[in-house]
Amino acid sequence: MNILSIQSWVAYGHVGNASAMFPLQRLGAEVWAVNTVQFSNHTGYGAWRGQVFGAELVRDCVQGIAERGVLPTCDAVLTGYMGDAAIGEAVLEAVAQVKAANPAALWCCDPVLGDDDRGVYVRPGIPEFLRDRALPLADIATPNRFELEWLTGRKVVTLDDAKAAVTALQAMGPRCVLLTSLELPDMPKGSIGMLAAEGGRFHRVTTPMLPISINGAGDAIAALFLFHRLRSGDAAVALSAACSSVFGLLRQTAEAGSREILTVAAQEEFVNPSQVFQPVAC
Repeated sequence: MNILSIQSWVAYGHVGNASAMFPLQRLGAEVWAVNTVQFSNHTGYGAWRGQVFGAELVRDCVQGIAERGVLPTCDAVLTGYMGDAAIGEAVLEAVAQVKAANPAALWCCDPVLGDDDRGVYVRPGIPEFLRDRALPLADIATPNRFELEWLTGRKVVTLDDAKAAVTALQAMGPRCVLLTSLELPDMPKGSIGMLAAEGGRFHRVTTPMLPISINGAGDAIAALFLFHRLRSGDAAVALSAACSSVFGLLRQTAEAGSREILTVAAQEEFVNPSQVFQPVAC
């Protein structure tokens, strides 16, 4: 399995490609990582060093890969945080190149634009770019609840609300959707869930909510869901596998009291999760 991953990179810690790449490799995938930034650490620390790369560098790297003649073997493109609209345009071009070489390739777009705590935190124009340009071309989307509400204009309070909003998102383009950060009235207190939808079928998993808020978990979830969806062809199977692995990863991170997600130390969770959460049709 070959995955072209266009995301940010940090030298210290795990976000963007630094969160997505190793789990995919641990599971046996080849990852062609194209980095959109090179920072010392993630911006949640309030201070960092490094550079934001331009769209031309992304184009150049993708073109160099294409010149190796390997794009027909690319199974998927994975994208996350986009620093500006110019990077977004380069991503669209990369996806078009891959799909021209391999029409069966999938694009998994993690539409990073905000969350409940901070609201919309990306640069102006990015949310609209994701909604109007990116998602109509994506095969898989992995929004959190806040992002789903913004993208569809629908409030998610109940399970029926969530299903209606996901269906609305699918009508915009992506046939397969993974909804994360789901808290609903019918869920046990102190729990959090995910919902996957494809082909008119909905499945969800519910896990205990861990006492942790950490950067990079969403990047890992998107990568793992893409991998297992590619391997199994089944969104419910991918939901269970990705959720189980990330729960184990976060549990070990919480137990260690680490500021950074323990991507390397907890790597066994990617191949053999310590606890498996089964999907429930809903």
